[in-house]
Amino acid sequence: MLILAIESSCDDTAAAVLDAVLEADRRVLPRVLSNVVSSQFEVHAQFGGIVPELASRCHIEAIWPVVNQALAEADVSLEDIDLIAATQGPGLVGSLLVGFTFAKAVALVQQIPCTGVDHLTGHLLAILLEKEEERPTFPYTALVVSGGNTSLFAVDSTTAFRLLGRTRDDAAGEAFDKVAKLLGLGYPGGPMVSKLAEQGNPNAIPFPRAWLDKESLDFSFSGLKTSVANYVHKCRQKNNPIPIEDICASFEQAVVDVLVGKTLCAAQQTGHTQVVIGGGVAANNKLRQQLKTRCAEEGLRCFTPSPEYCTDNAAMIGLAGYFQFAIGSTVALDADAFSRSPLN
Repeated sequence: MLILAIESSCDDTAAAVLDAVLEADRRVLPRVLSNVVSSQFEVHAQFGGIVPELASRCHIEAIWPVVNQALAEADVSLEDIDLIAATQGPGLVGSLLVGFTFAKAVALVQQIPCTGVDHLTGHLLAILLEKEEERPTFPYTALVVSGGNTSLFAVDSTTAFRLLGRTRDDAAGEAFDKVAKLLGLGYPGGPMVSKLAEQGNPNAIPFPRAWLDKESLDFSFSGLKTSVANYVHKCRQKNNPIPIEDICASFEQAVVDVLVGKTLCAAQQTGHTQVVIGGGVAANNKLRQQLKTRCAEEGLRCFTPSPEYCTDNAAMIGLAGYFQFAIGSTVALDADAFSRSPLN
């Protein structure tokens, strides 16, 4: 089955073509034929963050060229497509509507089914795009960590997900971007913080770790963000140089410690022996390395998607959409986008 997938939940316009091959033993082996992403970094950089109205307009301009490129790279045409999958939510509603409406229109014209995909399920299943030996089996514990979400789930099957914990305030990726803005590092700030952290001492500044209640699997990063702001403010008050590299390293270490600690606690509570991460922040090298090390120490298997499947992409949406379609879930033409995930 050939699937055309579309992702436009935030500031990336993405399209992909997948071939879902059903094996004799009922396993699905997806082949990614193309995976195209058009970024809006340059558009939003001058504003220091995403401007929703601009994001929507950029999606309108990019959606058809991106889809055409995905089809061309896969060497297929719209007439070859059997199913269309598009992100229905969560995200910026204006951005979501561009991709979701486009998908429904194409499905109507081509007379093929369309599925609406929860963006979070895409991240939860992205690991299944990897080679067969690099995929987990069900069930597994999954951490989704990005600019808009930081949540823990028990993944019981390709369509069954249980929320275990979520952020009570800022998402981890959001905290990275806010600290970057505070330090004047520009947008997008997360990658810049991580790059500077490599040159700093992660133990230089004792920033707090919010563990919350005992056994809680929820997260909180607002206190850490405030602590960084207070530290920078004191440096400026005393006319002391601001140790940007040490701040970045110590901040990143504090975030990673909590993400890894909570994820291991979740695996212990569920009894799962496999751990998966997904989302844009899952591309962070320190997080990937520390989680793998700690999982090995605890006798757990850790699975990390390739960086291209961590950040927003349409390939993961296509795979999640296929599994939705397999259980008979399609969307009506009057279906609307949603800003908040029912999973979260």
